[in-house]
Amino acid sequence: MSDSRSGESPESLRIVRLANFVAPSSGGLRTALRELGKGFKAAGHEPVLVIPGERMSDRDTEQGRVITLPGPLLPGTGGYRVLAGKRRVARLLEELGPDRLEVSDRTTLRWTGKWARRARIPAVMVSHETADGVLRTWGVPEGAARRAADALNVRTAHTYARVVCTTEFAEREFVRIGARNVVRAPLGVDLVQRHPALRDPELRARHARVNETLLVMCSRLSVEKRPGTALDALEALLRRGRRAVLVVAGDGPLRARLEQRARESGLPVTFLGHVSDRGLLGALQASADVALAPGPAETFGLAALEAMACGTPVVASASSALSEVIGAAGAVAADHGEAFADAVDLLRERREADRREAARARAECFGWNAAVDAFLAAHDAPVPVRPVRPFVPGGVA
Repeated sequence: MSDSRSGESPESLRIVRLANFVAPSSGGLRTALRELGKGFKAAGHEPVLVIPGERMSDRDTEQGRVITLPGPLLPGTGGYRVLAGKRRVARLLEELGPDRLEVSDRTTLRWTGKWARRARIPAVMVSHETADGVLRTWGVPEGAARRAADALNVRTAHTYARVVCTTEFAEREFVRIGARNVVRAPLGVDLVQRHPALRDPELRARHARVNETLLVMCSRLSVEKRPGTALDALEALLRRGRRAVLVVAGDGPLRARLEQRARESGLPVTFLGHVSDRGLLGALQASADVALAPGPAETFGLAALEAMACGTPVVASASSALSEVIGAAGAVAADHGEAFADAVDLLRERREADRREAARARAECFGWNAAVDAFLAAHDAPVPVRPVRPFVPGGVA
């Protein structure tokens, strides 16, 4: 593996990023890693992403260099792998010689914070989920989940130079333990590739009749995402006499169980599995009436934000960070089907043009440029000076 940096600016930093739990069918984390890497590269830095996979690879991509190390499958996770073997990963880090280290895994890779401290390399850990929230979704009682999360977060905050949180919601568990090295850096959405004009009448007609409400859920089908709440909401709507159907884009360990439930209950649910065609996924999000985001431990919710960029309002778990993200353009609900059905009804009472316009306007508050700048600032890395584009009526921002 070459270590050449010829032709780079003296201010260019090699930012090595480590991430676990990234599968070929991953959604939000894979998107965030890609877009941040593209932004770092465009800003003149050298991003290097190290992730686990089935086999070794080393590629130059639009997001910079991507190194895949063979990693074991985690049973019951639907395809997640981890970077195993501390010595192997440590040797790779030494060979790469990072100027900055960014870690997107607060558990199995926490040792890298100590490695970076010994190597005198500034390191940040990105909190993509709340520890106590994930523990609660796995059935751990609230008190025990909070105590375990606090113990984990104290060690994390002491290990890394900084902890990056994408929302105030995510930041709370670190504020609770008195951590002083937490910084806020929101994620973003591609406002060019995701837009209301992707709405496709033919695609919508394929899934729903004219008088039916088309619900969509784009989510990994795993315990912490609570996908069953979407089926609960559909069932509640049907009991009320509403005409509604649900399309699920995503895969995971709960898919077979959810499909069985839909069959046995006669629920109008279409399971598409993982949708790798980003254009098709955008068209689906734009063609829906309401998107559902039932995950109670979400610290940002990229899929929900993408739906809003497509002009589709979102009903999200009130237990998650999404109330910060969606604002008044969507609705939040308690973590059960009846509450989600109430929120769907509330959104459907609004004039369609108004709710779609509000969703898009809210998404426009979250461009990737701002996210990239915030992450670079967290790394104490030079942030690009971006030209201010003149406003063009009717033009694209």
